[in-house]
Amino acid sequence: MDSYAVIGNPIGHSQSPQIHAAFARQLGHSIDYSRLLAPIDGFEASVERFIEAGGRGMSVTVPFKEIAYERCNQLSSYAQSAQAVNALKFEQGRWVGHNTDGLGLVADLIAQGIKLSGINVLILGAGGAAKGILLPLLESGIGGIDICNRTHDKAVQLSNSTPPNYLVRAVSMTELTESYDLIINSTSASLQGINLPIPSSVVSPSSCCYDLMYSSEETPFNQWARELGVTKRFDGLGMLVHQAAFAYEFWRGVKPDALSVMEKLRS
Repeated sequence: MDSYAVIGNPIGHSQSPQIHAAFARQLGHSIDYSRLLAPIDGFEASVERFIEAGGRGMSVTVPFKEIAYERCNQLSSYAQSAQAVNALKFEQGRWVGHNTDGLGLVADLIAQGIKLSGINVLILGAGGAAKGILLPLLESGIGGIDICNRTHDKAVQLSNSTPPNYLVRAVSMTELTESYDLIINSTSASLQGINLPIPSSVVSPSSCCYDLMYSSEETPFNQWARELGVTKRFDGLGMLVHQAAFAYEFWRGVKPDALSVMEKLRS
């Protein structure tokens, strides 16, 4: 039986084992997928022990995505763009790294019926989560992306890191005077239960608001959007399941159906 795991710290909350077990049942595969709590200073040693025990691949979550990126022998273009790895596979002693976060976001937006061609996008935040979604969003055919971050220099750095053929700008909060088709909250504000000081001008009734965070309750960002009349509001659970499907395909060469698994998780 092939062994996989999700590695992080903390890790007890992770839904990855349920998701990948459902994928395996769906495809008739026999796999073992577990949670692995690694010491903050013991990521590489924990992975090496997993490999020695026959491990084939891993999901990587906080705070180890950047460390995994630095350690890999080979990286996908999405991992290089994100400068972070959330999926590892082990081949002949080599660590091969991929980042499926942005692919999962785009797949979920499409599954939710959001038309991406030519739309204007605002990303709130310029940290690791924003880096992870940038390239897949740009490749999806959107019109352009504005990045707004509390520390403006970080937004400038992220916008400057993108290929020159894409329209990506760093904007300050005072420049947010017009509405966007899609507003993505990539900050950790929802985890902290707080709202961002965003002007209401960025949304219209036809806007879509997407919070990369997810919880059983409505996130503060989506609550803010609802109060402004936005009907298309989504949290990050769909992205989580879709990115897991891309990771499963990365490991095993076949992509499971994410939608049926997401429906079970929602229920």
